[in-house]
Amino acid sequence: MMKVDVYKRAEDNNLCSYLVVPHQKPLPEEVVNTDWLVHELDVDFERDGGMHFTLDPEDAFHQIGEKGYAISHLGDRTIDGDVH
Repeated sequence: MMKVDVYKRAEDNNLCSYLVVPHQKPLPEEVVNTDWLVHELDVDFERDGGMHFTLDPEDAFHQIGEKGYAISHLGDRTIDGDVH
Protein backbone atom coordinates (compact mmCIF):
# COMPACT_ATOMS: atom_id res chain seq x y z
CA MET A 1 0.00 0.00 0.00
CA MET A 2 1.08 3.56 -0.71
CA LYS A 3 -0.37 6.88 0.44
CA VAL A 4 -1.06 9.11 -2.55
CA ASP A 5 -2.64 12.40 -3.54
CA VAL A 6 -5.03 12.25 -6.48
CA TYR A 7 -5.57 15.05 -8.99
CA LYS A 8 -8.21 15.25 -11.70
CA ARG A 9 -8.25 17.06 -15.04
CA ALA A 10 -11.30 17.77 -17.20
CA GLU A 11 -10.82 17.12 -20.88
CA ASP A 12 -12.81 17.30 -24.11
CA ASN A 13 -16.07 15.36 -24.52
CA ASN A 14 -16.76 15.48 -20.76
CA LEU A 15 -13.88 13.06 -20.13
CA CYS A 16 -11.42 13.29 -17.26
CA SER A 17 -7.98 11.93 -16.42
CA TYR A 18 -6.38 11.23 -13.06
CA LEU A 19 -2.87 11.90 -11.82
CA VAL A 20 -1.55 10.11 -8.74
CA VAL A 21 1.57 11.21 -6.86
CA PRO A 22 2.98 9.94 -3.56
CA HIS A 23 1.38 11.82 -0.65
CA GLN A 24 2.71 15.34 -0.06
CA LYS A 25 5.03 15.25 -3.08
CA PRO A 26 4.81 18.22 -5.47
CA LEU A 27 3.32 17.88 -8.92
CA PRO A 28 6.01 16.89 -11.41
CA GLU A 29 7.31 19.75 -13.58
CA GLU A 30 6.05 18.14 -16.78
CA VAL A 31 2.41 18.37 -15.63
CA VAL A 32 2.28 21.69 -13.76
CA ASN A 33 1.24 23.61 -16.88
CA THR A 34 -2.01 21.62 -17.03
CA ASP A 35 -5.15 22.35 -15.02
CA TRP A 36 -4.99 19.58 -12.42
CA LEU A 37 -7.38 19.99 -9.49
CA VAL A 38 -7.10 18.23 -6.16
CA HIS A 39 -9.50 15.30 -6.15
CA GLU A 40 -8.52 13.46 -2.94
CA LEU A 41 -5.55 13.70 -0.59
CA ASP A 42 -3.89 11.04 1.57
CA VAL A 43 -5.55 8.10 -0.23
CA ASP A 44 -4.65 4.46 0.46
CA PHE A 45 -3.57 3.14 -2.94
CA GLU A 46 -3.32 -0.64 -2.88
CA ARG A 47 -2.28 -3.40 -5.23
CA ASP A 48 -5.53 -5.24 -4.65
CA GLY A 49 -6.40 -5.84 -8.29
CA GLY A 50 -9.18 -3.24 -8.31
CA MET A 51 -9.07 -0.08 -10.37
CA HIS A 52 -8.18 3.17 -8.62
CA PHE A 53 -9.45 6.30 -10.38
CA THR A 54 -9.24 4.55 -13.80
CA LEU A 55 -5.69 3.40 -13.00
CA ASP A 56 -4.73 -0.25 -12.92
CA PRO A 57 -2.80 -0.69 -9.65
CA GLU A 58 0.16 -2.61 -11.11
CA ASP A 59 0.53 -0.12 -13.95
CA ALA A 60 0.23 2.80 -11.52
CA PHE A 61 2.90 1.40 -9.18
CA HIS A 62 5.14 0.83 -12.23
CA GLN A 63 4.58 4.40 -13.48
CA ILE A 64 5.28 5.85 -10.02
CA GLY A 65 8.49 3.83 -9.77
CA GLU A 66 9.57 4.95 -13.23
CA LYS A 67 8.42 8.60 -13.34
CA GLY A 68 7.42 9.48 -9.77
CA TYR A 69 3.73 9.74 -10.70
CA ALA A 70 0.99 7.80 -12.49
CA ILE A 71 -1.45 9.18 -15.02
CA SER A 72 -4.51 7.76 -16.77
CA HIS A 73 -3.82 6.36 -20.23
CA LEU A 74 -5.82 7.99 -23.03
CA GLY A 75 -7.97 4.88 -23.43
CA ASP A 76 -8.68 4.77 -19.68
CA ARG A 77 -10.19 8.23 -19.36
CA THR A 78 -13.74 8.25 -18.08
CA ILE A 79 -16.85 10.38 -18.20
CA ASP A 80 -16.51 13.02 -15.49
CA GLY A 81 -18.45 11.92 -12.42
CA ASP A 82 -18.24 8.16 -13.11
CA VAL A 83 -15.26 7.61 -10.80
CA HIS A 84 -14.78 8.74 -7.22
